[in-house]
Amino acid sequence: MKKVHFVCIGNCCRSQMAEGFANLYGKDVLIATSSGLAPTEIVVRDTIECMREKGVDLSNHFPKRYDPFLSATYDLIVNISGYDLPEPVDAPVRNWLVRDPIGQSEEVYRGSRDSLERQVMQLILQLRREGRGPAKDVAAKTPSGPARLS
Repeated sequence: MKKVHFVCIGNCCRSQMAEGFANLYGKDVLIATSSGLAPTEIVVRDTIECMREKGVDLSNHFPKRYDPFLSATYDLIVNISGYDLPEPVDAPVRNWLVRDPIGQSEEVYRGSRDSLERQVMQLILQLRREGRGPAKDVAAKTPSGPARLS
């Protein structure tokens, strides 16, 4: 299981969405958490509502502050903030560009949500492929080649 940590600015929209999708779809390969560089007091209602449309319940989530001294405890940090993470950064970092929907229309929230869903799914699929290792070529190991039906 990989520990994946999502970071945005306020931990009230994008990183919460990414965490929700990752824990819903990828629980076989990862454990997701999230935080913000300057966390707000609450996860905004628009975030909770647009994620509910996808079957993800964030109603019990709350913003947390990013702690660079915990970075070594993660296998991967996904930075959605658009800013450099404070040092030290002791884990691999991927930067995702996703529009910050805070204070925007429902359509902007949905667009950011759908973009995050696609990127999270791509990450999960990559982790699943890595977990399986190289594919085994059964036909290559069979002296007479692949079995044939007559």
